[in-house]
Amino acid sequence: MAITFGENIGKTSIVRFAIYGVLALLLSYLNASVLNFIQIGEIMPDLVLILVVYIAIREGQFTGLFAGFFAGLIFDVVTMDVLGTNALAKTIAAFTAGFFYKEDKSKQILGSFNFLTIVFVSSLLHNLVYFFFYVKVSELNVLNFFLKYGFASSLYTTVLALFPILLNFKRREINV
Repeated sequence: MAITFGENIGKTSIVRFAIYGVLALLLSYLNASVLNFIQIGEIMPDLVLILVVYIAIREGQFTGLFAGFFAGLIFDVVTMDVLGTNALAKTIAAFTAGFFYKEDKSKQILGSFNFLTIVFVSSLLHNLVYFFFYVKVSELNVLNFFLKYGFASSLYTTVLALFPILLNFKRREINV
């Protein structure tokens, strides 16, 4: 029995998804090793989350869910984190970002500052879910913890999400 792909999934889609997988692996290694040098205090940006949001906006919510889960699982394995915490958090972030998917406007969204807003909101939700597993409410001030690891980390991730937008602007200038 042969497995056949529907009309929507062709060879170019398979190659594109393979590229997403390789990017998730590379960004996970980059996040685990190189980004330690640019962390501010204990706050680090999440490059894999930016990729997941990008995929959810470009490919749609359903594809984003799978991308979020598998990218999170890869990130958990590479960083030797508790298996499944990043997978769950990134899946929920991709689900949130997928609400902003519009088939005919995805390139416009990815090339605009709306992308930054989507990254920020998705990152806040991601951090809320992820750090839920690590907070001992009795031992710390939840508001300070959320401001430091939720808000500040989301802001840092959003700042790094400027680079895909700038690359999109550069492509627009070349195509004109």
